[in-house]
Order: sequence, then C-alpha cells, then structure tokens
Amino acid sequence: MATPTPTQTPTPPHGRKVLGRLSLPERRFVADALRTETVGGVLLLVAAIAALMWANIPAVSASFDSVRSFHIGPASLGLDLSLQHWAADGLLAVFFFVAGIELKRELVAGDLRDAKAAALPVIAAICGMAVPAMVYLLVNTLGNGSSNGWAVPTATDIAFALAVLAVIGTSLPSALRAFLLTLAVVDDLFAILIIAVFFTSDIDFLALGGAVAGLVLFWFLLRVGVRGWYVYVPLALVIWGLMYNSGVHATIAGVAMGLMLRCTRKEGEHHSPGEHIEHLVRPLSAGLAVPLFALFSAGVSLSDESIGQVFTRPETLGVVLGLVVGKTVGIFGGTWLAARFTKAELNEDLAWPDVLAVASLAGIGFTVSLLIGELAFAGDAVLTDEVKAAVLIGSLIAAIVAGTMLKLRNRRYKALTEAEERDEDRDGIPDIYEQDKPEYHLRMAKIYEEKAAEHRRKAEITALAKDTEADTAAVEAAGGSSTGADRPA
Repeated sequence: MATPTPTQTPTPPHGRKVLGRLSLPERRFVADALRTETVGGVLLLVAAIAALMWANIPAVSASFDSVRSFHIGPASLGLDLSLQHWAADGLLAVFFFVAGIELKRELVAGDLRDAKAAALPVIAAICGMAVPAMVYLLVNTLGNGSSNGWAVPTATDIAFALAVLAVIGTSLPSALRAFLLTLAVVDDLFAILIIAVFFTSDIDFLALGGAVAGLVLFWFLLRVGVRGWYVYVPLALVIWGLMYNSGVHATIAGVAMGLMLRCTRKEGEHHSPGEHIEHLVRPLSAGLAVPLFALFSAGVSLSDESIGQVFTRPETLGVVLGLVVGKTVGIFGGTWLAARFTKAELNEDLAWPDVLAVASLAGIGFTVSLLIGELAFAGDAVLTDEVKAAVLIGSLIAAIVAGTMLKLRNRRYKALTEAEERDEDRDGIPDIYEQDKPEYHLRMAKIYEEKAAEHRRKAEITALAKDTEADTAAVEAAGGSSTGADRPA
C-alpha cells in the first residue's frame, strides 16, 4: 500500500475543531430556534424604533410617560405596578423562562453536555462579559464616574443580533449561528446570576420561602407526571408574585421553572417536554414579551445634548465602549485563547475574521442591558435614561461594524449555507451529513444513472430529428432540381 503524500493525509477523525459542523439534530434545533428569534428580533427592532419616535416627537411625547407610568394590578397583593414594571418584571419572566429551558437543554442534550465541547463557548462568553465590565470600570475610574453600571454592557441580545442579520440580508453558516446562540445562552445564565446577586437588596424571607415552596411543588408535579396548563400556569403566577414580593427580581422565578423541565427524550418521544413547551412559549416571548418590554423601556430622549453626553459622561461612555470594544475583544480573545491552549483547529471553512465579526455582533446588548441599566441606576431617572441611550447607541455602532464585516464575507457564507442545505437525493437529510453512508452513494449513483439514461434518450431523439430534417431538406432540394430541368426553355 502506497504511503500517502502530505497533501493526501486525512484529518484525524477525532481532531477537535473550533466551530466545527453541528450534529444533524442540533442543527435542526438551532435552525428552528433562530427562525423564531429572527422574527422576534424584527419585531423588537420595530418596537424600539416606535418607542424612540413616541418619546421624541413633541406632539405625542407627553403621552409616552403617562402610558408607561400607568398603574394597574391588585394593590392588596403588592402588585399595583406601572406598565413599565409589568413589562420588566412580568413579561421578561417569560423571556427568562425560555432562557432557562434553553440552558437546561444545552446542559443535558446540547453542546454544553460535553465539558470539552462546552469549554470554548463558555470561556468565550465569560471573557465576553468580563472584559466589557473591566472596560466600564476603567473608564469610570479614570473619569470619576459611578461603578454601579459595570454589568450593563455585559449582555448580548440574540434576537436583536439576528434582526440585524435579517436586515443586511446575510445568512451565517450553522456553526457560527450555533456559536452565537450558545454564547447568548451562557450570557443569559450569568446575567441572571448578576441580577440575583448584585441587584437584590431587602429580602422578605416569608415571601421568598413561599416562592421556594411553590417551586418545590412545581418540581414535584413535573416528576410525578401531572399534565395540564391549568395546573402549571396558575402555580407559575403564584410563584412569580411571591418572588416579586420577596425582593428578589421576579425574572429569577422564570428561569428556575425553566430549569426544572425535562429536556431529555424518552423512548418513543419525538420531543422532550421542555422542547415542546419551549416551542409553544418561544413565540410568546420573542413576539410579544420582549417587544413590549422594548416599547416601554427604549423610549429615551435623543436630543443633541443627550447624545453628546453619551460620549462625554463616564457612565455612558463606559457602556458604549464596553459593548463595542469590550464585547469584541473579550469574545474573540477568549475564543482564540481557548483554541490556542486546547490545540484545537478552526473549522477549515471559516477564518478568524469570521469569529471577529460574530464577536462584534455580540456587542448588541439590548434587552438585558436595558433591564440591568434600570436596576443599576434605579434612584436616578436622568442617568437611567442616559444609560439607556448609551445602550442604544453602543448597540447601533456594534451592529454597523459587525454588519460591514459580515457583508464582506456574505458570498462565502451563502455558498457554505447552500452546501449545508443541499439534498440531492431528496431524503430530507442534507447530503453533507451522509458522505460516510454507502446507501447514500448508491442512491446518488442510481439518480445519476437515471439522469444519464434520460440524457441518452434525449440525445437519440435529437439526433433522429436532425437526420429527419436533413432527409426532408435533401428530398425538397432534389424535387426542386427535377422540376427546373423539365421546364421548357
């Protein structure tokens, strides 16, 4: 047997890849999840623009504050809240419920279940949160600003990022899309921990105990197999109300319930209960809860003076630089270091500038950044609005930078996406996943043989038609000559 030349040496089958090809089930899950998030992201973008117009058009700006500050709810239960608080504490609990299911699924059935595979996105996400926080603290230390907003630029908004991709008309290969989604999932986990640890002050232990008891009951009912939305929805509302009154941010109740759902499939199941519920609730989260939160939270004044302050005040400048510079440097640097020290190789279809572009795209920190901004500067309405403006401007800059870089590689991404989706044997499975299956190649051979036979048949018909035309022309020519010869002079 001949020794292969260096160019023929096969890649080791178990060599670790950075941003390698996803398994088929994971690819399908990512595609379904991001399809919903993309639609939700477009609605989120529309809601943000509507909020900005509502808050900045003089004829209607006064009504914006009156609407979002309108109170509704049972005061006897401690739930007489403004519409803005209902959006931030109530609707975002749905968002974090979905985030909890996503995290649970990634831990037990997705990429995070394997410690080695999880290392890359986890390290990238941690660096992508630590570096923006350090950038913010550095800017505010040098500028004598407040350190309270250090967590504002640490979040990534997957829906808004996907909306940007939809607007600029580019489609990321599945490996980059999965990397972005996993980053967002880990990002959400740490955002939840930050909210729970750093933005909880006075605790009502009686209400907290009631919420914990409700969560235990929720878990028990799931384990004994009780079914029916009419059981779980009222219980979830009670848990949420108790968590809100305890002083712990109410969104923690959402993520806790999401983490309790079973996300592994039993024999005969097409979908686990967690996947099924996520499929039902995700459209509600992406299409209603998050856009309504944006509508009531993104409406800030964007006068020339306020925009100027974004780049001069240390708190707001720290947010902008944290999102635009910190996120990019943190995620790209974390990914490169993880690959460097684990000796993993980057997927040969991609290049490091692709990772840089996705890292920049992760600088779009809209929903959770706005929420943390409200919590960090709750006692200062003016600074809260300025920080929100900084989040909007920083996210916009990150979107423009990332969009430009991604657009430069759009032709390459389009070719990779088409290759990933090609299904020439029409069996419902992309051909790229069947290259090691003999039956696939036999099906393709049969298809090509049938095509070859069809082309041979068409060639014979075409040749016969040409021969017939030639014979007809010859007969007509011969007939014309004999007629001319018989004609009298």
